[in-house]
Amino acid sequence: MTVSYTAEVATCQRCGCFWKLLARWRASIYKIIWFDLLVFLFCFYAMALLYHQLLDKEGRLFFEEIVRYCRHHGGLIPLSFVLAFYVSIIVERWWSQYTSVPWPDPLAVYVSTLVRGLDEHGRLMRRTIMRYVCLSLTMVLTMISPGIKRRFPTYDYLIEAGMLNRNEANIIATMDEKFPGHFKYWMPLMWAASIMTRARREGRIWDDFSLKSMIDELNKFRLGCNMLIHYDTISVPLVYTQVVTLAVYTYFLAAIFGHQHIESSDNSFNSIINLYFPVFSTLEFFFFMGWLKVAETLICPFGDDDDDFDLNWAIDRNLQVSYLIVDEMHNDHPTLVKDQYWDDVFPNELPYNDESQRHAPPEASTAKLDLSKITSSHIPKQQTPTDTDELDFTNFDGEDENSYDNELRIRFASHRFNIHRSSSSISFMHMVSQHESRIQMDEEQGEEEHLVSRRTSKDDFDRLKEERERERHVRQLQNAALALDIIKEELQHPSGATSSNHPQQTSSRAFQSTPSGGESEHKTETDKEEEKPKE
Repeated sequence: MTVSYTAEVATCQRCGCFWKLLARWRASIYKIIWFDLLVFLFCFYAMALLYHQLLDKEGRLFFEEIVRYCRHHGGLIPLSFVLAFYVSIIVERWWSQYTSVPWPDPLAVYVSTLVRGLDEHGRLMRRTIMRYVCLSLTMVLTMISPGIKRRFPTYDYLIEAGMLNRNEANIIATMDEKFPGHFKYWMPLMWAASIMTRARREGRIWDDFSLKSMIDELNKFRLGCNMLIHYDTISVPLVYTQVVTLAVYTYFLAAIFGHQHIESSDNSFNSIINLYFPVFSTLEFFFFMGWLKVAETLICPFGDDDDDFDLNWAIDRNLQVSYLIVDEMHNDHPTLVKDQYWDDVFPNELPYNDESQRHAPPEASTAKLDLSKITSSHIPKQQTPTDTDELDFTNFDGEDENSYDNELRIRFASHRFNIHRSSSSISFMHMVSQHESRIQMDEEQGEEEHLVSRRTSKDDFDRLKEERERERHVRQLQNAALALDIIKEELQHPSGATSSNHPQQTSSRAFQSTPSGGESEHKTETDKEEEKPKE
């Protein structure tokens, strides 16, 4: 599990807070580099012993040439650039892998909220959905983490842990035999989606939007599992890893010879300190090799290193929290009570245990800006003259009084029908005309009282609504008059040939009227033909 030291560096004082971390051993640079450093020092002292004790004069001359060559050309290796770029890629990849690990908490909240039912069947649905989700993530982790694979090597161990049933394991095993080339971590997610669809059919999920929200969250979880598979399958290009490794080890191989103490006229090769201990060579090895070890540790954070992710804890935690959300906390909340600031609406100040911790609120960047050099001469003059009284721009009622004449008022034209006037509907239409005249008078009166009405609580929308309601009543009266005429004509000719041969004759006569609503002064061709036999 990643070693956390955040609490120890929360506050930086005096010379810094990182010094207290240098004595740690677990997950430290000393732990991952000590063996390589010992090998480097052993090789360095072995070459020094060879030069000073074992080689003859000609061998020493040849060794000195090697030392000069390695010291002059060792700096040609761009070690800093290669390592910095490589480590930046690895660190970014390391954090992306952690953020790709999906957590079932958001989906558990959706399931607990949207899948309703306090009976055993509803509870079974919610728990099974979350068990399938946790099972899917566990199957993914067994493919990418050696520690998880050792914990769940086969389906039997998942059955023992309670994340898989025997019949479900048989289905997955059968699918593995039919399609051995594909991972089956998505099968539990498909089962969970099917249960969600079944809950919608049974009415346990109220609407399709809720179902869609749950499916979308399930797809996000599946995307996280899929990204973990991608990170495990697609690594940093091997050629780049090889280049970095060869650059680091080649550089320090040259440093074993190039940093040796030799007898030469050049004082840079005669440092007596290197004869006893290569201080800066060791520090250089410590930093550059430590940089490479950081990349080796972080390139796959699902292993057994000290800074790798503790996925076994994550598996246990996910199943426990999922069951807690969808079962124990389903449709449950504390009693609603008034908070202590109910009467005050909001607190002016919150209490502190130690009042010395209370600080002044933050100020804006220009709060203490010196504005003394700005005089009234820099203030632009007003273009329009004003009265001595200061204008009040907050008088919204006054603005309404001055601008109501220019407002756009919407009126709905009434649909008027030219109805054939019969003896049964003359009085009825007279009543309609009186009603229309009253409406026109109301409209004219409404124009005069528009200003007064704006000051009341009734707004334009309410007035338009009333106008439309009056229009609707007029149309209903007109339609009723039309229906009376049609019924009367049908009663006068209950079984006539005219109505049987011409089914639309009655309606066509009913709609033929003058624009003023009087009796028709002309007749249709069909009416004239019917009157000829009577003459």
